[in-house]
Amino acid sequence: MPRRGSLDLQALYLEQRDGLLTFLARRTADPEIALDLLAETFAQAVASRKRFRPGGRDQGTKWLYGIAKHQLALYYRRGHCEQRAMARLGVRREPPSEEILAEISAQAQLDDLRGVMRDALAQLSDGTRSAVELRVVQELAYSDIARRLCISEGAARVRVSRGLAQLGELLDGNASVRAAST
Repeated sequence: MPRRGSLDLQALYLEQRDGLLTFLARRTADPEIALDLLAETFAQAVASRKRFRPGGRDQGTKWLYGIAKHQLALYYRRGHCEQRAMARLGVRREPPSEEILAEISAQAQLDDLRGVMRDALAQLSDGTRSAVELRVVQELAYSDIARRLCISEGAARVRVSRGLAQLGELLDGNASVRAAST
């Protein structure tokens, strides 16, 4: 039994795991990555539980989502490097079952999200859409985007920035994206 004022991680896990998994799946559009990030989030919560400072209502939930956001940012910064290193070393992890992946995908409404994203991308100008796809999907450096699109590197940065801002506005205005992300 946890001490008064301390954090009951087991209860927090049972209470928040489904919502947190949906949160991560909608931000990665990949149920397998979401599962990895969920595990890493709770591992970090266990490792840093002594730093948790109880406060107002839902403080544990806010703390946990803060950890999840940090793990998500770390994934985007270093995730692809780690995946390439694991492939070079021949390290394989056991993939989750198709049923689990399908369940997470359905819970997070990833098919709907992909459709909404496709529609929002279609509303961008050709040049802006190309720049965003090269940067986000193909993960090219701005210098490579500039070469491919025959524009300056600064122009490539502007196109990507404006495109992401336009996508954000289009997606913020979409009721299905807002409803599923809460």
